[in-house]
Formats: sequence, structure tokens, C-alpha cells
Amino acid sequence: MSEELFDLEEFKDRVQGDTELLLELLEIFVADYEVKRQSLQEAVGKGDYEEIKSVAHSLKGASGNISAKSLREVFVQIEELAKTNDMSKADGWLNQLDEVYAALGKRIEEVKVELS
Repeated sequence: MSEELFDLEEFKDRVQGDTELLLELLEIFVADYEVKRQSLQEAVGKGDYEEIKSVAHSLKGASGNISAKSLREVFVQIEELAKTNDMSKADGWLNQLDEVYAALGKRIEEVKVELS
């Protein structure tokens, strides 16, 4: 799997090789992502640019923390669009977000098996 999607070695370094912590952080990320993804969808539906920026910024940081580089880049783009109050491309970015997250979710499940 591409390091651009999920750089496991970088993440292992970040947690100083603590597999238990790594797995716990992945669980927290997935749970938080699911809640915030729904919030993002609602904010886009309402045209609430401040909420879109806030949620995208939060998930951008969380994605970076677990070395999910491709997902982080999607959030960078969504945050930038919201800063300009231009969500004309929001549907495309949300679709890309869902595709990248689906691939990441599969990789996270593989990592859980590998490290358990």
C-alpha cells in the first residue's frame, strides 16, 4: 500500500514503536472521523463555511497525526475552499474524501491484523 495513503513506518516512529498506542490512536481516529465526517456533510449542506473550515482543519491535523497523507491533503483542499467561501467543488471533494477514507479504512484494518 502506498505511503501516500498511510505511512505506517512514520506513524510507528511517531509513537516510538508503541504498538498498543498506535492501535489505540487508530481506533480513536476512526471513531472521531465518523462523527466529524457527518458534521462536515451537514455544514456543507447549510453552507456554514466556518464550520467546514473548523471540521476540515481538525481532521487535517488528525490525519497528519496518524500519517494518513492522502486524506490530509483532501482536508487541506476542503479547508482552502471554505476559506474562500467557495464550495462549488464541495461534492467532488467530498466524493474524493470518501474514496480515500474507504481505502484508508481497509489499510487500517490490515494494520490491526498485522500488529495484533
